[in-house]
Amino acid sequence: MEDRTAEQLAQDYSAMGDSVDLINAIIAGNSMADDEAEDRQDCVDRNVAHLELMVAKDDWGSEDMAAANSAIAAGKGYTAS
Repeated sequence: MEDRTAEQLAQDYSAMGDSVDLINAIIAGNSMADDEAEDRQDCVDRNVAHLELMVAKDDWGSEDMAAANSAIAAGKGYTAS
């Protein structure tokens, strides 16, 4: 697999931030509050999976993964009701 360009890295890191924000907003009840629990759970699960795949990539530079790792842990502990 080829290393990502600096532009691709920046785009991927930005997308990770979007996933972190969405996971946190759903858990806090600030996003998708009117959706069915199954839809909220599916969204959190998909975004957790995305973050896990991205964090596992080995071509990151000095990007801070603390927020992503925190959102992964929170998302794994989340059960929509």
